[in-house]
Amino acid sequence: MKLILHRPICFFDIEATGINIGKDRIIEISILKIFPNGNKEDKTWLIYPEMPIPSQSTAIHGIKDEDVIGKPIFKDIALFIFRMIENSDLAGYNSNRFDIPILAEEMLRAGISFDIKKYKTIDVQVIFHKMEPRTLSAAYKYYCNKELIKAHSSKADVIATYEVLLSQLDKYKNLKKDVKSLNQFSYQKNIADLAGFIKIDDNKNEIFNFGKYKGEKVIDIFEKDPGYYNWIQNSEFPLYTKKIFTEVKLRKFNKNKKL
Repeated sequence: MKLILHRPICFFDIEATGINIGKDRIIEISILKIFPNGNKEDKTWLIYPEMPIPSQSTAIHGIKDEDVIGKPIFKDIALFIFRMIENSDLAGYNSNRFDIPILAEEMLRAGISFDIKKYKTIDVQVIFHKMEPRTLSAAYKYYCNKELIKAHSSKADVIATYEVLLSQLDKYKNLKKDVKSLNQFSYQKNIADLAGFIKIDDNKNEIFNFGKYKGEKVIDIFEKDPGYYNWIQNSEFPLYTKKIFTEVKLRKFNKNKKL
């Protein structure tokens, strides 16, 4: 079943030192770029994370410290990755909750202004969980009738994710096959900052989703308690979360400036 594309879409998978979006680093990334004419381009990078790889992470993806010695750090290849995904849409497995947030962190850390609003995203795991809740290996077996060899190898996982989506489109006739519709079906709704610290209410206001101001408008709290913004910026929140808070603060500042 063909995926309807109006611009390229990049399926990608990341292996990292752990699952802490703000602290952990990417050690492997694979991108499979699909063009509207059916052409494909793929690239895999091993990356030196500038921190030790915990043994519990190695147990999952098999990548050890010695495997990444001499490999480029993310900052050295960030621009190449950015150009590969630029003017494309993004897809992955659990990508809304992990791969995209940690990629955004690495991009911002490298000085590249990554803005998720420029991309439509498809999370194949969300589609799978809405239809048949299981893991990627089970999804691959269920939809493609194959065993997933080398699971948690980023290249094997990213290719499997693309094949699973094509099989989902073939199996579920009610699923529309264009990226915009799949984005809406798999999108993590009402979240402004990828990591879920900031929600969007029915009136499109940013709302705190944590701490003592949970449920209150961000813009109101920054006016009532200006020091709270500084506390956030100096704490270990993800960089993309801090970026969204800064956008809200600047919007308030610019609005007051015009009055």
